[in-house]
Amino acid sequence: MIPTNDLLLFAAAALFMALTPGPNMIYLVSRSICQGRKAGVISLFGVVSGFLVHMFAAAIGLTAVFLAVPLAYELLKWAGAAYLMWMAWQAVKPGARSLFEPAQLAEDSPRRLFLMGFVTNLLNPKIAVFYLSVFPQFVSPENGSVFRQSITLGVTQIGVSFSINLLIALFAASIAAWFAENPRWIAVQRYVMGFVLAGLAVRLALEPRRGA
Repeated sequence: MIPTNDLLLFAAAALFMALTPGPNMIYLVSRSICQGRKAGVISLFGVVSGFLVHMFAAAIGLTAVFLAVPLAYELLKWAGAAYLMWMAWQAVKPGARSLFEPAQLAEDSPRRLFLMGFVTNLLNPKIAVFYLSVFPQFVSPENGSVFRQSITLGVTQIGVSFSINLLIALFAASIAAWFAENPRWIAVQRYVMGFVLAGLAVRLALEPRRGA
């Protein structure tokens, strides 16, 4: 069983990942603004189905890695910390794009909306790297089944991401309009995300190595 403190820290990492601009968020916001809330929600269910593929792939892969190479955690820990730091830089670098600056999209059928949400997430390198580099930092063989721990983390990440994305899909137009009237807060939003992600990267990098 994953310790409560670790699970809460992971949920925080998942939260700020969900709030950091990426293919999923930009697509959902753009779709909601261009075609309405219903289209955004249908697309979101497609995104969630893509998360399930990532989750089971990571769970099976991590189980194999920990059984074959128990000390692989140490290498993956630094990879995860580096990835969070990279996401922090993406949020604050000059010219970075806010998630509330949508692209223009043509209208699509519900079936295509779901499929595009699924494909967008399935091919999203941000999610793939998160599952492969951040997950291992919260999994330890001494806490029981690695597969079960991975599924627990996956369900937590999906729950956090779904909740945030649902709110944004429902209120994307209003939020985008507010940011358009208050452009200074776009920079504030980006810098807050960047500093929090950097703090998580440092926190996770300093975690002691877990025993096998």
